[in-house]
Amino acid sequence: MNLAAAIILKNVEKHPLKSAIGFKKKDEAWKELSWKKLGDIVFRTANALKDAGIQENDKVAIYSDNSSEWMIFDLASMAIGAISVPIYSTNNAEQAEYIFNDSSAKAVLVGSQEQYDACLEFVKKEGNPLETIIVSKKSIWIKKEFNSFYLEDFIAKSSPKLEIINKENDDTATLIYTSGTTGTPKGVMLTHGNFIKAFDSHFEFFKFKNFEEELSLAFLPLTHVFERSWSLLCLYGGARVYFLEDPKNIAKALEEVKPTMMCAVPRFFQKVYAGVLEKAEEGSSTKKKIFDWALATGWQTAELRRNEKPIPFGLKLKESVADMLVFSKIKEKMGGRLWFLPCGGASLSPEVTRFFDSVGIHVTVGYGLTETTATLTLFPLTHFEHGTSGKPLPGVEIRIGESDEIQAKGNGIMKGYYNKPEDTQKVFTEDGWFKTGDAGKFDDKGNLIITDRIKDLMKTSNGKYVAPQQIENLLTNNNFIQQIMLVAEGRQFVSALIVPNFEFLQDFIKKNNIPFTNWEEAVKDDKIITLYKDKIKELQEHLADYEKVKKFTLMPAEFDINTGEITPTLKVKRNVVLKKYTDIIEKMY
Repeated sequence: MNLAAAIILKNVEKHPLKSAIGFKKKDEAWKELSWKKLGDIVFRTANALKDAGIQENDKVAIYSDNSSEWMIFDLASMAIGAISVPIYSTNNAEQAEYIFNDSSAKAVLVGSQEQYDACLEFVKKEGNPLETIIVSKKSIWIKKEFNSFYLEDFIAKSSPKLEIINKENDDTATLIYTSGTTGTPKGVMLTHGNFIKAFDSHFEFFKFKNFEEELSLAFLPLTHVFERSWSLLCLYGGARVYFLEDPKNIAKALEEVKPTMMCAVPRFFQKVYAGVLEKAEEGSSTKKKIFDWALATGWQTAELRRNEKPIPFGLKLKESVADMLVFSKIKEKMGGRLWFLPCGGASLSPEVTRFFDSVGIHVTVGYGLTETTATLTLFPLTHFEHGTSGKPLPGVEIRIGESDEIQAKGNGIMKGYYNKPEDTQKVFTEDGWFKTGDAGKFDDKGNLIITDRIKDLMKTSNGKYVAPQQIENLLTNNNFIQQIMLVAEGRQFVSALIVPNFEFLQDFIKKNNIPFTNWEEAVKDDKIITLYKDKIKELQEHLADYEKVKKFTLMPAEFDINTGEITPTLKVKRNVVLKKYTDIIEKMY
């Protein structure tokens, strides 16, 4: 079945007047589209694409920040049997051009002037596949002679009636180019069946009640498989999805939209956790005692709920007092209604998930890759184990292969890499299991525990193996480290490049009357270096001696997407950073 049909037709028929999506343009108020209106605009866009010459199995790119138009264009492309190709909005012209050429995309939706200009230069080149540029905002200057159209004008004369192209489960719905911490991006072919079967298995796994009443806020990039598949799942189940165009406005949007669900990456949870703990530490001793008591009470009730045990009346009373005095204020900052938050992209430490559980917000930690349509395993609503990646979804099989590699079979496994049969062959075993490249094990209750990326394991000159992700995760569970990269391969000890949380550091500089000229100078200040030495010593107390960071350098600026130091999903490209900062690293040894 066609994914667009599975989402649009079912919901338009079931509740045409119910709100489907929400969006906000600059300083305007949030607006909504009903399922009927969303269906009309998706079908009109689909017909306009057909009129522009887009046929079944043609590629249609989306090069834009999150927006309602992003999702409309995605669904419209799939409705006519075309294959949508998302491109990260942070990709530069050269990176975008690679994807246009590799995928042979014939049309593109762009969301900014910079993206339009990059496409315009590409269209002018001979032999390029791109024929049509569609622009989502009228504020963008365009050259109409180069087949450029504003979306509003592009669909103005199109009919809202469409015969959706029927698709088999194995037909490609999208090409998602992996951001890749190493090597050239590869186009992951995900099928209509991958998505639909994965969605069905999520609903079977969670057995949600009144899912149609839920509201999700999409703030992670839709280009990434995690947010895209989560937002599509929400729409598939009839829930509302609001699209946030600028993720920097997340705090304000949470209070305005008041979502009930939202997917996020570990850094989001770490920041909330660290911010709450810091505020509690700064309060009076009475407030600190109340906070600690509330957290202990919340933890008691959370544990009973996790194990599906009854909560005594007295403890319920205590919990309502804890909620009134402490938890409601934390939840209010996040809109007041959030209860379910899928977390993916990297591991999240158990203290953070326990904290949210105690407050009354269920963080469901999951594990998966682009190649597996996001989710392979995740926390159920009860009987999950903190510190693990949860249990396999229905329809997913997992085994531990050679070198402890996690290998998978099931609903969401990709069709392969587009135009790359050799690369596809390399990631499958002879008996057809997908090789994730991650190392892991199962605990005695059947929960998956990720130990590390096999390729990322570092061997010191003393022959000890260090798993960097776990240590990096441990050291970023606070409010003073923004980014970190460990160095250990072939070295006698572990060192690190640390990007401070400059906001936190600014407060520290003011409180301690440290003269400030610029960050280059500030990160070399003795008081600041001592602060970080003490914090790191405290955080890694329980690590084995060979795992501990012995030396570090504070960086004066964040690792940047534009310079290729991090991927659009904020993973550090180790090889790029190692090469760029060789001199700094060598000084530590």
